[in-house]
Amino acid sequence: MTPIPPPKPPDGHGLLEGKVVVVTAAAGTGIGNAVAERCLAESAHVVLSDSHVRRLAEAHDRLAETYGKKVWSVPCDVTDEGAVRALVHGAVSAHGRLDVMINNAGLGGNRPVTEMTDEEWSRVLDVTLNGTFRCTRAALTQMIAQGGGGVVVNNASVLGWRAQAGQAHYAAAKAGVMAFTRCAALDVAAHGIRVNAVAPSIAAHPFLAKVMSEEELAGLARREAFGRAAWPWEVATVIAFLASDYASYLTGEVISVSSQHP
Repeated sequence: MTPIPPPKPPDGHGLLEGKVVVVTAAAGTGIGNAVAERCLAESAHVVLSDSHVRRLAEAHDRLAETYGKKVWSVPCDVTDEGAVRALVHGAVSAHGRLDVMINNAGLGGNRPVTEMTDEEWSRVLDVTLNGTFRCTRAALTQMIAQGGGGVVVNNASVLGWRAQAGQAHYAAAKAGVMAFTRCAALDVAAHGIRVNAVAPSIAAHPFLAKVMSEEELAGLARREAFGRAAWPWEVATVIAFLASDYASYLTGEVISVSSQHP
């Protein structure tokens, strides 16, 4: 089929007015950067974080041209517990509180199980699953200390549900993010804190070309109902919704951001 083009990104409507939002892996051109931009468009104060210091500085400068002092940044490697604590502490020191933690950091790859090394397996799990755990734990601890309330949104993947060759480590990590999201939500529900996740199918950004062939990416896009991959902003709008008060009764949920059919 001929791909159906996306609509224009919607205008902001102040959904996150007055909220302090931290976004991990927010540099570059992927979902994290789109989430940061969407949250700023929805009137939030946004703390950008990424392990890539140069790209983080570039993202900060670009967004600050439009949003000024509503943009702040802190380098952070989510595999480093001390760095994660420093990220949350820095956000609170700068803005007085933390309202939303968006865990976007993840690491993929493409390797059959028979050729996958322990190091490859462990690295993907440490960034994608353990990193989500570390950041969520730090954020929830801060939110409880503030008196409760707040939101965590985790970036999972439809591969937590679906099989794809060469993706055992990534799929296992994302399935873990889904299960972790559901359990963490129950742990903090009494504090009025919500924990949810999104599960995108395929979002168009340059990083994918580093881990998958053009032919494979095109094949995945053809399986989508609209005949194309999502644009990162289309995933970001769903994350912003979950972070907002419009999703006040949603917790422990994993929302599929996908048009893929069987």
